[in-house]
Amino acid sequence: MPKVIQNENINKYLWPFMITQELLNNAMSYSCYSEHLHTLMNEGKTTGDNQSELYISYAKINLQRMSRLEKTMHLSESVINKANSLQNNYTWLAITEGWCGDAAQNLPVLNAIALSSNAITLKLILRDEHLEVMDNYLTHGARSIPKIICLETSTLKEVFVWGPRPAAGQTLALELKSKGATLEEKALAVQKWYINDKTLSTQLEFLDLMERFMH
Repeated sequence: MPKVIQNENINKYLWPFMITQELLNNAMSYSCYSEHLHTLMNEGKTTGDNQSELYISYAKINLQRMSRLEKTMHLSESVINKANSLQNNYTWLAITEGWCGDAAQNLPVLNAIALSSNAITLKLILRDEHLEVMDNYLTHGARSIPKIICLETSTLKEVFVWGPRPAAGQTLALELKSKGATLEEKALAVQKWYINDKTLSTQLEFLDLMERFMH
């Protein structure tokens, strides 16, 4: 049965909702996404509707984060072995934006996993250009990103949804929000958590998801 989310923001969309092959065909690869972010940054821009100086500064920092992770991150043997053992083909569709710090910390990890396996294809779409997709994957009513939707490639059946960050990071963010922390304070604390975590939580959570749902 298709899931139905009761939310006033999505009444305009048709039901039941399903990610289409056309959407996936038009989605970006990770390398194209990275190239797009660099092209925009050279023009003094970022992705999405908010082109404020603050968001552009976030995007610039995120490009540095992505580049660092691409060069220094190492997948665990357990993750590599599981990704290589998959018999079925899967598509991981990521909803993202260039200014999103959580996306910058997690997408390089997911790309590395996908590159290590012939069974996983990573595709990316921009949130603000695909609100009809985003609004089916809200977090506590918010358009939080990144969101990763795992689909069976052959049927487009939804397998699992992950995001916007690992559980421990999400717990930290919610605790800070409940204490009245500003957005800047929360962002700094969560990014410090990512640095200390060294992608371990993201790797372990996707290892668990692959073991439970991907075969």
